[in-house]
Amino acid sequence: MKDPTFWILARASGLTAYALMTGAVLAGLVLKSRPFGRALKAASVTDVHRFLSLLALGAVAVHGTALVLDSTVKIAPSALLVPGLAPYRPIWTGFGVVSAELAALIFLSFSLRRKIGAKAWRKLHWATYAVFAAATVHGLRAGTDSAHLWAFALYLAAVGSVVFATAWRALTRTQRPTTQGGTRVPDRDRSLAL
Repeated sequence: MKDPTFWILARASGLTAYALMTGAVLAGLVLKSRPFGRALKAASVTDVHRFLSLLALGAVAVHGTALVLDSTVKIAPSALLVPGLAPYRPIWTGFGVVSAELAALIFLSFSLRRKIGAKAWRKLHWATYAVFAAATVHGLRAGTDSAHLWAFALYLAAVGSVVFATAWRALTRTQRPTTQGGTRVPDRDRSLAL
């Protein structure tokens, strides 16, 4: 009998990455839409958003590493970088690869914000929705636990939460002032969120 340790670790880290990514998306939406008013400081929410994003990427790295080390399905390290190379459900694992790579790019953009400009940074951040959608498709179609009610409930709760928070953001959108005391507020002094 083969040792299932890496297979179990791959499954657990994949679900953990998805939950952390959902939390990061929700923190980003809270940062922008401010559903709690001034009860939460923008700097604190930004820190939580970045930290959850980093933890999600760490869990993705564990997920990929465990899949390569597992003997149940033979996945080469190159399959973690090139969508469609994995022998196991290549289209659906490809969604996971694209999601992870785009998530890493968006995370790196935090430190490049001043160099690429606030406008480009915000546009790039819109890709977070694509990351979330691709990760959801990946989990539902490639995840071996997706047939279980508890896993489906996790995906349903995550999607429902993000849809609700996005709707809240869209319906409560307010215009930000472009001036303070008659002077234009530079982009770098505005909120970091979309």
